[in-house]
Amino acid sequence: MNNEYSRRSFLKKAMLASAAAATPGILMAGQRGPRRIGPNDKVNLACIGIGNRGGEITEAFAKTGLANFVAFCDVDMGAPHTQKILKQFPDVPRFQDFREMFDKMGNKIDAVTVGVPDFSHFPITMMAIGLGKHVYCEKPMARTFNEVELMMKAAAKHPKVVTQMGNQGHSDANYFQFKTWVDAGIIKDVTRIDAHMNSPRRWHGWDPNIKSFPAAEPVPSTLDWNVWQMATQGHTYNKDFVNGQWRCWFDFGMGALGDWGAHILDTAHQFLDLGLPYEVDPLKLDGHNNFFYPMSTTLSFKFPERKNMPAVEVKWYDGLDNLPPIPAGYGVSGLDPNIPPPSTGAIKPAKLNPGKIIYGKDLTFKGASHGSTLSIIPEEKAKEMASKLPEVPKSPSNHFANFLKACKGEEKTRSPFSIAGPLSQVFCLGVLAQWTGEKIQFDRTKKIITNNKHANELLIGPPPRKGWEQYYKV
Repeated sequence: MNNEYSRRSFLKKAMLASAAAATPGILMAGQRGPRRIGPNDKVNLACIGIGNRGGEITEAFAKTGLANFVAFCDVDMGAPHTQKILKQFPDVPRFQDFREMFDKMGNKIDAVTVGVPDFSHFPITMMAIGLGKHVYCEKPMARTFNEVELMMKAAAKHPKVVTQMGNQGHSDANYFQFKTWVDAGIIKDVTRIDAHMNSPRRWHGWDPNIKSFPAAEPVPSTLDWNVWQMATQGHTYNKDFVNGQWRCWFDFGMGALGDWGAHILDTAHQFLDLGLPYEVDPLKLDGHNNFFYPMSTTLSFKFPERKNMPAVEVKWYDGLDNLPPIPAGYGVSGLDPNIPPPSTGAIKPAKLNPGKIIYGKDLTFKGASHGSTLSIIPEEKAKEMASKLPEVPKSPSNHFANFLKACKGEEKTRSPFSIAGPLSQVFCLGVLAQWTGEKIQFDRTKKIITNNKHANELLIGPPPRKGWEQYYKV
């Protein structure tokens, strides 16, 4: 199938994928549970995706001292961005197809890392869980709402399998501060959150009047383009689909929201018990088209009252000049020092660094992304509150060690699929509002879009390519 594959063509088949999702899965039947790992043993870890972000993940796991690398898998073992890891660990067995890796090395693998593009997370993760392998999966969990739903169901069906989504700030200071401040009543009665990602770290600058996908180019000799595409409906190779550029395209990635949302909104989502929104409204879409994400987006997510907490509106702002209202006394925006640099080099300065502003009944907070802690604003109010703030515990382990210790039964993961799944689904709904350009009304109980049949079909997404259907069965 060529690059003229359109949204309309898969919508005609989307309900077939919905029916397949309800069929019992062959991968999930009769598999052994994970190996019991002794207290003095290392976790036998296979890394799927070892270039770019996947390489950073591999290095982070190496630094824990808790992992024993038993296999590396990447669709492009000859690419410059995979060479760094291969030179560091020259004796680890190598594979280009994760299915072959599991077939040949399955009995030697305890856990896997999934550091590949968003659309590739799903089949790898589903196969790993079905085989009883613990899974560390980069954020967001998957590209479509339905894929995330199936991943949560698979994890629930295999409770001995440890899962962790790779929003690494969820094991740093912000996680423990946010939880402590909510428990102590410092953060309370929140009615509004403005989240913003206005950095020049963008993934495209193309004409928004684009009428087709880019033309086919020769496939690099080292790249397995067929496996790279995974279950997607098939595009001919172009350099603007790979190495980070995949984030731009509706067919492959989730834009700035999918990339940064989990680093900015994760603690608010968990500790304010937001769950799923009942409405998502695209208030601003500059450069909107049917192929790639807008150059600037403002989305309004509305969440209902929850227990004793008031309704909340979360507004998402991305784009270079699309800034949220800045409250008096805001001060200077911080930049988390742990943000991984983009593949193009260092992070460039922005008018406002990635972060959020949280409005409660009595207090207003500002925060950056990842693990950065919140500050009360204005400064005068922060000084007034200083003596009333509770002590915040330190993290016992970073996100990577937390996962490996959980594999050994020593800790529980802080971002398991049961917590990370609904957060990822929030972003999936936001992406649908960006793609369709229309307001979404969402039934939180039935998990369906009630006002837009087209958008509701997109919850499922395109049917998988032939040969990839089995991953959609739990």
